Amino acid sequence: MLTDAGRDDADEPGGAGPIPIAAVGGARSSVIQPLLAEFAARRSREGMRVVGVVEEPCPDGGDCALFLRDLATSLRIAISQNLGPGSTACNLDAGGLAAACGLVQTAIAAGADLVVLSKFGKVEADRHGLTEAFQAAIAADLPIVTAVAPSLAEAWTAFAGPLSVPVAAEAEALEAWWSRQARAKAAARSGEPAHQR
Repeated sequence: MLTDAGRDDADEPGGAGPIPIAAVGGARSSVIQPLLAEFAARRSREGMRVVGVVEEPCPDGGDCALFLRDLATSLRIAISQNLGPGSTACNLDAGGLAAACGLVQTAIAAGADLVVLSKFGKVEADRHGLTEAFQAAIAADLPIVTAVAPSLAEAWTAFAGPLSVPVAAEAEALEAWWSRQARAKAAARSGEPAHQR
């Protein structure tokens, strides 16, 4: 389970601050991934240092079906591989996922205000994929936005525990979560408890 030994607050009700992970769900990936990308772009336009990856389809219809776009560099990393006609094996490219995870960890170490991780999927449920990026973000005390499918809710709860709050796949819901993050950060800078703002 993710732990954040430095945190002594909790989100709503009666807590002193917001929960650091927004787990977006309730829609297909084709809806959630553009939502995450636009959320990240808005924060970047506001001057935030946004790092992480979002999932996008291959634009040219090439051999890969999916890639991750690194938000800090715009580098595209293929995360699926062509296994040939008739293959029923998982086509996720473990090397691509590891490379993406490494880029995110490097960006977190260089300094960030927000981490966007495409999703907590089956690979992360098995503690691979982007798992170390999630851990690095929590260790750096950074807010995280990710997607979680209903089928992985139990695995997600076992992984994130009380550090996560469900957020509807709507821009308004994500903005409300972010507003709570911003208020808590401003309160921390001013020395006032977040719940008084």
